[in-house]
Amino acid sequence: MRAKQTILDAFPSLSPRLQAAARFIVDHPNEVVISSMRTLAERAGSQPATFVRLAQQLGYAGWPELKAAFATDMGLSADGYGERAKSLAARGSKRELLGEMFDVLRKNLDDTLDHSAAMLPKVAELMKKAAVVHVAGFRASAPIAYSLFYGYRLFRQSVLLLDGQHGGLEMQARAIAKADLVFVVSFAPYSREALEVMAAAKAAGAKTVALTDSSASPLALEADLTVLFSVDSPSFFPSVTAGVGLVEALLELLVAAGGDGVARAIDKTEQSLFDSGAYLKQPTRRLHAKP
Repeated sequence: MRAKQTILDAFPSLSPRLQAAARFIVDHPNEVVISSMRTLAERAGSQPATFVRLAQQLGYAGWPELKAAFATDMGLSADGYGERAKSLAARGSKRELLGEMFDVLRKNLDDTLDHSAAMLPKVAELMKKAAVVHVAGFRASAPIAYSLFYGYRLFRQSVLLLDGQHGGLEMQARAIAKADLVFVVSFAPYSREALEVMAAAKAAGAKTVALTDSSASPLALEADLTVLFSVDSPSFFPSVTAGVGLVEALLELLVAAGGDGVARAIDKTEQSLFDSGAYLKQPTRRLHAKP
């Protein structure tokens, strides 16, 4: 992280008061991005003016510029969804847009395979050893989290989805225990709820896995293991395709390693879904008698 390194390089030359503020923001980069300067100062036991002086001594015009530098290092895009949508509206033909989209999606999958394939077996081992696996992902990350939860629940009962429903996120997070694993999904701009789940997991002493878009994301900075996926898109919104692909690959590894026991569990679950009517059975073909 360039902003963090700037602080570390200048640290010996700072006054004790500025060193205290610098130490706090280096240790809490996610707070720098999501909190106001006043809130940050209160948490650090300092004054807002101290953070302004710190930013200026580091060579920034003021605190907003230092905060923006941290956001950039964490992979947060400067362009909002609205601005990207305006650019998209002025683009070319539908055929050109579709072709570009699928080209980028293929590249995302290739890049994600290169960056993260070696990490998936390690994540699978953590998941198998955990007493309970908690899965969390909010807003645009929710489809990725739910894909993992739904697929894993087909052959393992001790999998819980933290979605903030039915009593709230705080109540759900209270179930996290030291022997558990918490799997958190988020990409820039990072979800406040995802950070809350990560904090609850760390407080409980549970192992954590971050599925995210940058090694400098606030989730990656806290997680025991990080799996990265590419979210590039020519559209107005980041792509979740590679994230879903990682989840599907992870489930594939878990099933392959589980052997006959996992296969039987999946078969039993599938049959119960047909028996309950949740899955529609194929209609039986009627044999027509020949005239």
